[in-house]
Amino acid sequence: MLSHTLRLTAVLFFTLFGVFIIDQNIKMLFVDGFRYYSEYFDLILVYNKGVAFSMFAFLQEYLKYIQLVLVTGVLVYVFFLKKLCYAIPAGLLLGGAFSNIYDRFIHGGVVDMFYYHAWPYPLFRLHGFAVFNFADVMIDVAVVWILILNFKPNLCKS
Repeated sequence: MLSHTLRLTAVLFFTLFGVFIIDQNIKMLFVDGFRYYSEYFDLILVYNKGVAFSMFAFLQEYLKYIQLVLVTGVLVYVFFLKKLCYAIPAGLLLGGAFSNIYDRFIHGGVVDMFYYHAWPYPLFRLHGFAVFNFADVMIDVAVVWILILNFKPNLCKS
C-alpha cells in the first residue's frame, strides 16, 4: 500500500513540477519581451485578470485565493481516490493550475501569449480566439483525459 501511494505521489508531483517549470519558462520569454506576429497566429503578451475568456475578472484579488482552495481540493481528491491512472492527468491539471495561480501572485494576472486569429474566424466576422498559454492547454488535456477515465472505468485498473 505504501509503495502504491509513493508511486502515485512521485508520478503526480513529477508531472506537476514538469508542467509548472515548462510553463513558467515559456512565460518568462514573453515577459522579457519576445513577440512574433504572423498571418495565422501571434505570440504576444497579455495579462488575463480573470479565468477563461476573462470571466470573473470582477473578483480581482480574491480570484487567486478561490482558485488556490479549488486546486488544493483537487489534490486532496486525487490522494483520496488512490488510483495511479489519475496521477498523470491530475499532475497536468495541477501543474497548469498552480502555474497560472503563481502568475496571479507575481504578475497580477495570468501571462497568456498564444493568439490564434486565422480561418474560420474571418468567415464568421470574428476577430480571433482567446489568448491562452501552455498551462491552459495542459489543463484542457487533463480534463479530457479525466473525463475519459470516468466514462471508461475499465481503462483504470489501479
